Amino acid sequence: MRLPDPAEQQLIARCKAGERSAFDELIRQYEKRVYNLAYRLSANYDDAGDITVDTFMRVYQAIGLFRGDANFSTWLFRIVTNVYLDRRKKTRNKITVSLEEVIELEESTVSRQVESDAPGPEEEAETNERNSVLESAIMTLPDYQRLMVLLYHTEGLSYEEIAEVLSLPIGTVKSRLNRARLLLRERLQARRELF
Repeated sequence: MRLPDPAEQQLIARCKAGERSAFDELIRQYEKRVYNLAYRLSANYDDAGDITVDTFMRVYQAIGLFRGDANFSTWLFRIVTNVYLDRRKKTRNKITVSLEEVIELEESTVSRQVESDAPGPEEEAETNERNSVLESAIMTLPDYQRLMVLLYHTEGLSYEEIAEVLSLPIGTVKSRLNRARLLLRERLQARRELF
């Protein structure tokens, strides 16, 4: 488990005291991580934005209840998870299509004037394809397995922190995460040349 950050503890104390600028700073520190987790759970930009807003609204309302027994990020990711699951229950039977997904843009070409160390088009295309295949495979996992994979591999939470976020015993977290990895490996087997 990570050691508490004294600066973060002070910021949270200021939030509890009702200092609006402290809460704004807390949002700035965590909004990208919250949004990224929300996007990886929902696979939709708009939903991720809504989940992020709902998460910070809940944090604002409940910051006084944060005891500091766990790291703030653990408590925050638990709220993200709960918001996602609550929204999923409400929208389970609704079908939505983003209008932005059908917009076609004109392509233009620009010639390279200066040599760059950046990956070339082939490398970039391969990386994009690998990431796309991996994200698609992760999205096929059951919710609880997908969440564990994202919390462990993307957010860098420890087994103990995941157990706390999901209110599960550590042994259950380890076994479910292992099963998720095995299932993911099986689903990626057809595209193993990318990995």
